[in-house]
Amino acid sequence: MKFVGVDLHKNTISVCVMIQDGNQRKVVNRERFACSETERIATFFRELGPFRLVVEATSSYEWFLQLVESGADRIVLAHPKKLRVIAESTRKTDKIDAEVLALFLMLDMIPEAYRPTPRQREHRTLVRQRRSIQGRITSVKNKMRHVLAGYNADRASLFSQAGRKYLRQASVSSADRYVLGQLEEALDFHSEQMAAIDKQLRAFAKTAPIAEKEAREVLDTIPCVGPVTIDVVVSELGDVRRFRSQKKVGAYAGLAPGIRESSGRRKELGITKEGSRLLRWALVETAWRLVGKTRRWGLIYDRFKKRMGAKKAIVAVARRVLCVMVAMLNSGKRYNTALEALTPP
Repeated sequence: MKFVGVDLHKNTISVCVMIQDGNQRKVVNRERFACSETERIATFFRELGPFRLVVEATSSYEWFLQLVESGADRIVLAHPKKLRVIAESTRKTDKIDAEVLALFLMLDMIPEAYRPTPRQREHRTLVRQRRSIQGRITSVKNKMRHVLAGYNADRASLFSQAGRKYLRQASVSSADRYVLGQLEEALDFHSEQMAAIDKQLRAFAKTAPIAEKEAREVLDTIPCVGPVTIDVVVSELGDVRRFRSQKKVGAYAGLAPGIRESSGRRKELGITKEGSRLLRWALVETAWRLVGKTRRWGLIYDRFKKRMGAKKAIVAVARRVLCVMVAMLNSGKRYNTALEALTPP
């Protein structure tokens, strides 16, 4: 069996092939390709014979794996942050990185990363595009409010039908009128994009396989959780059965506190903020809605707030909400709304 380490970049690929010869580990081949040489890459791996391959989980690995995976005995995605030996090496080159990856694969010491299914990748693409469009809409609205604030002319209902009419009649300079006109056009354009992406996501949800459909139905029973949050949770978490514990889920979402321990002294740090930023955003927003609209979660938040302050409390609630979601997805049970009524005063 040959063990192949691949150091993949945007334009180039460095490959190191190793074998186990008795007690000796030998490098039998090294190659460097341009990413554009897809036929040459495919031919190289097709002629390699039985092999196992490891590549770091960068943002552009999928095209490469689809190109070579048909001939691979096993493909491993390496977690970049957990494979610190490469990042911290004083002698760091593409050639060395590929060799280290091949060696660690041979020793079965690769910290693996999760590879989403094709449907999960498509879902993430759509959900993240929606979030990007929403960010642009918010940015345009903030700029419009900033212009009007300079004339003490901002108002809460600025983006209602009456507010838009008021906007066109507001007394501003000719330059600001020109800017507001462009911003209004941008707002209309992005709003049309938002309507289109929402329609696309609804159509995507209708084609969901049974497991995903059941997951959506379970999450929909949680108070204050709507289609946007459901899409984020389902797309970003993927198959929740891959998490061995709720601590692992919290760490994946970047909601777990960091810890520094030395000589018997232990200090808890802030949350790691690793993993999906979009998932953290959705959970925190859900937490704020729950603590404001349900008695049970409001009491939980108040208890946390007394101990750790408002900011840390809402993060703690978000982490607990995530754990509840994962438990529901694993069990298939719906949210027990009776607990809201049974919550003690």
